[in-house]
Amino acid sequence: MIFVNFKTYERGSGKSALELVSVLEDVAHESGVRIIPAVQASDIKEIVLATKLEVWTQHIDAVEFGAHTGSILAEAVFEDGATGTFLNHSEHRFDNFDDLKKAHERSKEVGLKTLIFAANLDELKHILELAPNYASYEPPELVGSKTTSVAKEKPEVISQAVTLARAKGIPLIVGAGIKSMEDVQKSVELGAAGIAVASSIVVSENPRQEIMELIEGFR
Repeated sequence: MIFVNFKTYERGSGKSALELVSVLEDVAHESGVRIIPAVQASDIKEIVLATKLEVWTQHIDAVEFGAHTGSILAEAVFEDGATGTFLNHSEHRFDNFDDLKKAHERSKEVGLKTLIFAANLDELKHILELAPNYASYEPPELVGSKTTSVAKEKPEVISQAVTLARAKGIPLIVGAGIKSMEDVQKSVELGAAGIAVASSIVVSENPRQEIMELIEGFR
């Protein structure tokens, strides 16, 4: 499986986001590989209406209905059609574990699946105790790297992360600099259930070609 994080790239926003989702849907249908776009909260409703793919939001906050100006409410994204949410991504981390736990609980209360990101193995151990649907090992220093990837730099840590996640029965998703068939192959060989990618697809001049190359790593 492949999570594609649209972030707030221009090509992952508004009309361009709709166009990219259409490409991803064609590739998912052709390849049989599950592809999940994680989009901006403001684009969820339009994208859900335009695709058969499962659509996730990039974040929700640890809040309920009330005076929380600017926060992303779990109920709101769920009502718009999101089926899951990222939590604790390196670019939108929670200030403390209690807030992360509350956001995870809020997600579950409304029916959202969760993928929680961990920056290291110690954090991963705590995250796994929350029993998310998916957990991800994604070292922040390699996120968005154009020269290397976690699969190249830290394969031994991926292996350890897989062992920890399997002990809890939770699929591990690998991210941070993943950009080639070889990166995917290595991650899968080490036991990852899938990958999380962003710029290698979203800002590409040929996103279809790029994601088809990644899919070859699952063969």
